Amino acid sequence: MPSRLNPYISFDGDARQAMEFYKEVFGGTLSLNTYGDFGGEEAGDAQDRIMHGMLETTSGFTLMGADNPPGTQHNPGTNISVSVSGEDAAELRGYWDRLSGSGTVSVPLEKQMWGDVFGMCTDRFGITWLVNINTSEG
Repeated sequence: MPSRLNPYISFDGDARQAMEFYKEVFGGTLSLNTYGDFGGEEAGDAQDRIMHGMLETTSGFTLMGADNPPGTQHNPGTNISVSVSGEDAAELRGYWDRLSGSGTVSVPLEKQMWGDVFGMCTDRFGITWLVNINTSEG
């Protein structure tokens, strides 16, 4: 799979409704994972909130979205970031190094509970980037 770049929208508890709405608008296949799917009982009140949603359409659109993680603030107007994902680790690490090099890292690029290598940073222009390397395990 080639690397892809797409918008990633943060929501304040209504990611499921929003992503289902976008599916009605654009069609396609929607996958939703909750915080409970990955954190079980540890997810607490956020158990049913969306940790990651992805809509892929037959037109080639990809839209990702999720509810803000527990304890984080929702800021409408600044709730869209850019996701870069794929399987080419060298290519994606190169993007990460250049994007984060003069920016601020909020989540180091490392293996996460869902099995992929993931990192989040804000570049020197204030844009938040999500880099996910699919490790194809499991």
